[in-house]
Amino acid sequence: MDGPALVLAGAGSGKTRVLTTRVAHLILEHGVPAHRILAVTFTNKAAGEMRDRIGTMLARDPRGMWIGTFHALGARLLRRHAPLLGWTNAFTIFDAEQSLRQVKRTLESLQIDTKKWNPKAVRSQMSGAKNQLLEPKAFAGEHEGGFDLFLRQVARVYPAYQQALRDQNAFDFDDLLVKPVRLFEDHPQLLAQYRDRFSFLLVDEYQDTNRAQFRFLELLAQGHGNLMVVGDDDQSIYGWRGADISNILDFEGTFPGARVVRLEQNYRSTAVILEAANAVIAENTQRKGKTLRTDRIGGEALTRVECFDETDEARWTVDEIQSRYEGGPDLRNYRDFAILYRTNAQSRALEEAFRRKGIPYQIVGGVRFYERREIQDVLGYLRLISNPRDEDAFLRVVNYPRRGIGSTSVQRFMDAYRASGLPLLEAAATATELPGLPKGGARGLEGFAELIRRFSARAAQIRVGDLLEELVDELDLFMSLRDEGPEGEDRVENVKELIAGALDFDAELLEGLEPEEIDAFSELDLFLQQVALVADVDRHDPDADTVTLMTLHNAKGLEFPVVFIAGLEDGLFPLSRTYDDPSEMEEERRLFYVGITRAESKLYLTHARQRRRAGDFTYGRLSHFVESIPEELLEERQTPGLQRSADSTPHRSRSRRSGFEGDGRYSVIEEEPSYNQDAPRMVKGERVLHATFGSGSVVEVTGFGKDTKVTVDFDQVGRKKLLVRYAQLEKDWDV
Repeated sequence: MDGPALVLAGAGSGKTRVLTTRVAHLILEHGVPAHRILAVTFTNKAAGEMRDRIGTMLARDPRGMWIGTFHALGARLLRRHAPLLGWTNAFTIFDAEQSLRQVKRTLESLQIDTKKWNPKAVRSQMSGAKNQLLEPKAFAGEHEGGFDLFLRQVARVYPAYQQALRDQNAFDFDDLLVKPVRLFEDHPQLLAQYRDRFSFLLVDEYQDTNRAQFRFLELLAQGHGNLMVVGDDDQSIYGWRGADISNILDFEGTFPGARVVRLEQNYRSTAVILEAANAVIAENTQRKGKTLRTDRIGGEALTRVECFDETDEARWTVDEIQSRYEGGPDLRNYRDFAILYRTNAQSRALEEAFRRKGIPYQIVGGVRFYERREIQDVLGYLRLISNPRDEDAFLRVVNYPRRGIGSTSVQRFMDAYRASGLPLLEAAATATELPGLPKGGARGLEGFAELIRRFSARAAQIRVGDLLEELVDELDLFMSLRDEGPEGEDRVENVKELIAGALDFDAELLEGLEPEEIDAFSELDLFLQQVALVADVDRHDPDADTVTLMTLHNAKGLEFPVVFIAGLEDGLFPLSRTYDDPSEMEEERRLFYVGITRAESKLYLTHARQRRRAGDFTYGRLSHFVESIPEELLEERQTPGLQRSADSTPHRSRSRRSGFEGDGRYSVIEEEPSYNQDAPRMVKGERVLHATFGSGSVVEVTGFGKDTKVTVDFDQVGRKKLLVRYAQLEKDWDV
């Protein structure tokens, strides 16, 4: 029972059952109090399911046990102890859009050109630094005098950005992981208190942990060492956002004496699907090694479908779903189908096809409910009512709905406020006394400050749902939205849905919260925290009878009877940028493995002969990932659209690889043009990528055949003239 343990849980092997059984065993068989157990998951949905299952096994709620995502648990710790770091307990959590706006404001305040230095790239670099526990001062010391111009700019922005968050009493999402580590490292007595409280730690999806998350767990586990982690190195697919696969690969070295248990029995998929998955992932070298098996012998073959283009691919997929829905070997509901793809842009053609057929669908990964403009506006009011130092919320709603405070008034006010040394809303409440402000704008600012003051007082007296109803009524918000035109009514309905959610919210029913936590914070604070921590995948509704469309990353943890993986062309999946980095290529292959193992009974693999990307047509070849699947597991089909195009298009000379020989490799079955979607068109304006010189634009093409030369203006090194046959130029997709 004691000591570290690593459970290597293959896809569909019932890892949630392992975790919940472990908790129930600790409580029922060993008498461990529930409040001494901490369980960490990666989605709110998984946390809720775990709590429900544990409650069922115990026949009571595991009151006192902490179960939640890393971000949620970090927010909970910070709500208790933020003053130790210089924040108040009523801090704001900036979501991705709020964080990006703050990055832009910081760049502008430092007079850094936002067109030359992309704010998203700056934020991404800072996020990576935070997840590696690299503080602003350390990052600046490392890069401010370096040769990399971009990192030198980030070294200026990072400390200023972090100070701006502190001034506004705000944390961004990365801070929710980093600041708890800082709390524990800087306050040993606090760490000892939580080590003593949580004598058993359980972690789900351990392969997705980054440096900050690893350090958080390491600090808590030191001493008793009772850390059980469950994960699958073959499903580590978040390296691009900081996840470190070595955390799971090196677990035994980090925690000596750790027991390792492999769960290889799959309860989800047919033998055919698992055999394909095992063959694909066996190509990777960075793995612990395991082979999935199942009692579901046999099953339908995988179907590989060659299509003409993305429109043809979408039409065929929708027709196939319709045929299986209406009949076929087994009658299906729409909820049984999922279409997975590598990039969000691929959903466009699919959505059009579904709309034409009138088939219901839901997209996981589109515009989230809480990211809609009208919802963000209302939440801006609530954030400012909760935290009067939140400048981002202030700037968002100060003149919405319009109250005569123009952009000039706002800018002059912000300058005067910063010079005054007064708190934000206190400055607004005395705006007529500040120099340089138009009288109308100053009066509007004072009225706005009074509105926020009144509702801040109300927030301490009434429930959050009632507060929101009163606020929307006072602002006459529905009238303002309806005045916007045809979309206004939809926006009204969205705000009504937000109000309904707020009316249903009850802090006392929040799972796992202790009475002192509920008493310490307003219901508004806790409501805003819950909203900020909602993940997109948590909004997937498995009971809605709709086809699900989502990226492969969003699909992890889900399962469907019938799965389509679309866009299986080299350069799209795997992405072309991964070809030069073996570790990135292995992550792409793990992503394909994740997609395969989402399927319970039937899997389709579709690819297009040509596809429009970034405004141009690219000509693709079948992804080499598919070559790993044994021939006997596949049936191969072509769409009618592809057959029609072949009949009407004259063939030019080149061998196309298609079909499989006995060794699993392609055989030549017809002659046609040589298409390589990674090869750029040598035309003026084409964006290209060179291994040494980086990205650039073609400005001139001369010569022909093997003597073709190209002149390229590279972004970093200037103009170069190259011989095309030796330059090995690739199309730059990142534009």
